[in-house]
Parts: sequence; C-alpha cells; structure tokens
Amino acid sequence: MKDCIFCKIINGEIPCSMVYQDERVLAFRDINPLAPVHVLIVPKQHIESAQALNESTSQIAAHIFSKIPGIAKELGIAESGYRVITNIGKDGGQAVPHLHFHILGGRKLETALG
Repeated sequence: MKDCIFCKIINGEIPCSMVYQDERVLAFRDINPLAPVHVLIVPKQHIESAQALNESTSQIAAHIFSKIPGIAKELGIAESGYRVITNIGKDGGQAVPHLHFHILGGRKLETALG
C-alpha cells in the first residue's frame, strides 16, 4: 500500500529505530512510547489488521508470536514481564491500518485497559 506509513518504514522510505528484522517481519521502537519499552512488530506483507487474517495469512501471526519472546529478552523485559497488544479498527484504537503488535514493558503496567 503506497500510502501506508508502516509499508514506507518497511521499504526504507521512512527511518526507524529497528530492534529486529527478518524476511517476514520488522520490529522498531514506537515514536510515541506509552512505556519505557514500546516496540512495534509488523509483518512486511501488508495486512490491514488481525480482523483481516485468514487461513493463508495466519502463519504470519504465528511467526510474529514466535519472535516476541526473543525480542522481549533482547529488550530486557522478558523476566519482569510485558504486554502484547493489537488494536483493530477505529473503535479499537487502531491508528495505522497495517497489522501490528505493541510490545510494552519496562515498568509495572496498569491493569485497566478500557
């Protein structure tokens, strides 16, 4: 998607503070962090949200979740704990229509989410 900010980051058109990359995903620091550690992990394939996952694309979600523990360890938050969140649609708080997961940690997080 030519207007997608995450696609532009993936393509190198917009710089990012990368923390992990492989052939299928990119993880980078959020520019407006909500916690001391706030990283986004996105598939390189444009998928609008978790709502758009299907049988042919669900393997990318599995790949993302297989990479999160290692990223959390590298970020120093694996032992103390962290949160993984994805937002879906406008009412769910999704600001960028490209599937992404927030990895948040580095302090005790509030329990209320709504």
